[in-house]
Amino acid sequence: MAAGVSDEIAFRHRFWRASGRPGSGCLIRRLPSPISGRDSNMLKTMSSKDDPIALFRAWFDEAEAAEPVNPNACALATADADRQPSSRMVLLKAFDERGFVFYSNLESRKARELEQNPRASLCFYWKSLARQVRIDGAVELVADDEADAYFATRDRDSQIGAWASRQSRVMKTQFDLEKEVARTAARFGFDEIPRPAFWSGYRVRPERIEFWQEKHFRLHERIEYCAADEGWTVRRLYP
Repeated sequence: MAAGVSDEIAFRHRFWRASGRPGSGCLIRRLPSPISGRDSNMLKTMSSKDDPIALFRAWFDEAEAAEPVNPNACALATADADRQPSSRMVLLKAFDERGFVFYSNLESRKARELEQNPRASLCFYWKSLARQVRIDGAVELVADDEADAYFATRDRDSQIGAWASRQSRVMKTQFDLEKEVARTAARFGFDEIPRPAFWSGYRVRPERIEFWQEKHFRLHERIEYCAADEGWTVRRLYP
């Protein structure tokens, strides 16, 4: 047997022994997570609480300290009237007992789908903490005064961008957008920029929240909260 072939077989043997799973093709080295198992009793402690919003707040605070970029980023999944799903990343801008808020152009694809089917799922994944949170529920628009207050906190360039972008519609070149930005900037000059009527926020009112903590050997912890008539029901799920 050629030396190269024997070396490959020896490598695969060592890989299989390390991974515990013989593979027939792609060799992917499994590295233990630096976080997995660190807080082995954390979910057991937190799951005794009846408030998933408090647990989310605790996890989110840790994510803000650990994640280098956009710890508030999450995948938003929607579906249209034909049940065709789609997903995209959005930024969580607020959350409390009422739900989880993100903002969007109301003429975008996500907005059209939410009008046809006002339900959505959010999924947060914090790689540095090896944690995931999934949130399912009905969706509603936030109140105008709430959207106005948030829009006023945005950078001026972001406010201009909200006016200039015809989100999800076709444009020929990037220059089309840049021209709209210039027109919008000239239109408002140094005046205060109001929130466009076609731009607002959505609140996902949670009916189900699942917390997932990575563990070694796929022995992950999953705790599911489901909204009940009064409070929440709590149960553990197999990974």
